[in-house]
Amino acid sequence: QVQLVESGGGLVQAGGSLRLACAASGRTFSNYYNMGWFRQAPGKEREFVAAISWSGSNTYYAASVKGRFTISRDNAKKTVYLQMNSLKPEDTAVYYCAASQGGSLLYYGSYDHWGQGTQVTVSS
Repeated sequence: QVQLVESGGGLVQAGGSLRLACAASGRTFSNYYNMGWFRQAPGKEREFVAAISWSGSNTYYAASVKGRFTISRDNAKKTVYLQMNSLKPEDTAVYYCAASQGGSLLYYGSYDHWGQGTQVTVSS
């Protein structure tokens, strides 16, 4: 089993910053998992935000967040981070952490395990 627990969400003003964390655990979790962040706003489909390969050497970002968000991981701590700067009201959503063993990291169907999500609200 693999468990993913997100933290760090909250309410922030536009232009502010937040850092999300995703702690992984479970007997079958391996640092060889690629990790990703997705988000879902009310009434909208879940969308890709960022992903990182198991080694941390490759990162991927949605065009809407590139240059503002940074994904990173600490395999010793089994934790993935999403640093979010220059936040905008349109970044408001529930953010989900996910783990993938393969496939396109931009596609939610490639992910095998999901966290419960953490709410991010950006006020204007």
